[in-house]
Amino acid sequence: MSTSNVDLQDYARRLYDAHGDKAVAEAAQKARALEEQGRREDALTWRRIEEIIKETLGPHQS
Repeated sequence: MSTSNVDLQDYARRLYDAHGDKAVAEAAQKARALEEQGRREDALTWRRIEEIIKETLGPHQS
């Protein structure tokens, strides 16, 4: 899942729009599941999406 940073930011925004404050947990859960499946690259992508959402929310939401 090689994706540009712009695409990741867009996806993170859409995930937040769909799930609100639960988006961080959704991304983390997806990353964890992929890690358990041995899909390291895909998991890293989801970890990046998780970080983008956290950055967007700011330090008071983490």
